[in-house]
Amino acid sequence: MADTASSSSAAGPSPVDAASLAAVAEAAPPEEMTLVVKWRGQEQTVRMVGDDTLGELKLRICEVTGVLPKRQTLLYPKLILKDIDDSTLLSSIPFKPNGKISMIGTIEEEIFVGQEDDPELLDDFDFEQNEATAIKDKDVYKQKLKRRASQYKIKLLNPCRKGKKLLVLDIDYTLFDHKSTAENPMELMRPYLHQFLTAAYSKYDIMIWSATSMKWVELKMEQLGVLGNPDYKITALMDHLAMITVQSENQSRKKTFDCKPLGVIWAQFPEYYNEKNTIMFDDLRRNFVMNPQNGLVIKPFRKAHSNRHDDHELVKLTHYLLSIGDLEDLSKLDHGKWESFVDESAKRRKRS
Repeated sequence: MADTASSSSAAGPSPVDAASLAAVAEAAPPEEMTLVVKWRGQEQTVRMVGDDTLGELKLRICEVTGVLPKRQTLLYPKLILKDIDDSTLLSSIPFKPNGKISMIGTIEEEIFVGQEDDPELLDDFDFEQNEATAIKDKDVYKQKLKRRASQYKIKLLNPCRKGKKLLVLDIDYTLFDHKSTAENPMELMRPYLHQFLTAAYSKYDIMIWSATSMKWVELKMEQLGVLGNPDYKITALMDHLAMITVQSENQSRKKTFDCKPLGVIWAQFPEYYNEKNTIMFDDLRRNFVMNPQNGLVIKPFRKAHSNRHDDHELVKLTHYLLSIGDLEDLSKLDHGKWESFVDESAKRRKRS
C-alpha cells in the first residue's frame, strides 16, 4: 500500500485526521497486508487484511507476543498510532508493505501481583432485532469470523461428547463477581455454581469464554474449583483473542465493540456443535450479536456480599437448561422469555 504520509515534513509525527482516514478507507480495497512487529529485539510477522481494524491488529500482536492490547504502545514512522481509534480500518492507515511497527509492552507474567486488574467492560446497549440481523449478515464480519476461526486455537481440556448440546458461559458477572473485594475468591462465586454445572453437564458440553486473557480465565476457574471438579468436566476454555470487532448499524449511536461469535466454535467442531444445539449465557447482550438466536442474557451478579443469599439465578436456569435439553433446535426458542418457559413447565408438571 502506498505511503500517503508526507515525506517532506520535518516536524516529526503528526496525527492523521478522521476525514483523511475515511477518504483513504473508501478508496482502498480490503487487500491483504503483511506487517512486521519489532519487540524486545525480535521481529514477528503478522498478516492482516484492509478491513481489519487497528484493534484487531493489536489482538494479532497479542497472539504472537503475549502482550495484551491494553499494554501495547505501537510506534510507526510519521504516525501517532495512539491517536488513532482502535475501530479504524487498516486500509485507511498509511502502512507500507512489510512496514515495521515497533511495540513497547509488558507480558502479564512480569506484572507484579496487585498491579493487575481485570478490564472493566463497557456498559452494554440494546439492539433492535433487525440491527443484530444486519450485523451478523454482513460479509465483512463473516470474513472476520472465518479468519478468526482459522487463526484461533481453542484450548480443549476434555473430549467433545457426541450427542450432547453445547453450553457456552461467560465468567465476569455471570459466574463470578469480579469487582468486589474478598479474602477468598469463593466468596465472590455465584451461588449454586457447582450444582448448576453438574446438572448442565448431564446434557451439555460446557465451554468457558471470557473477554479477558487466558491467564485470568484459567486462574479464576482454578480458584473457583471448576477445573478438575469430579462432578463435571469443562470441555474448553476461550479468551478475548477469539472475539471479533463489529460496529452497530444504528446511525444515531454508532459504536464499535468486540463480540463472541459462536461460529469460531462451530467451525472447529462441526461434527459436534452447530446453531441448533448451542446456547450461550452472558450478562452482555452485545457479546452474542453475531448469533442472537443462541444467546441468553443472564442477570449480572454484582455486590456478592449483599446479594449472594438472594441470588437464585443459576437454580432457575438449571431448570431451563434441563427443560430444553432434549429439543431438536434451540435456536427456534426465544431465550429472552426463558423465565416464562420455566414457569409454564412447572405448571405442566403439577397438572400431570
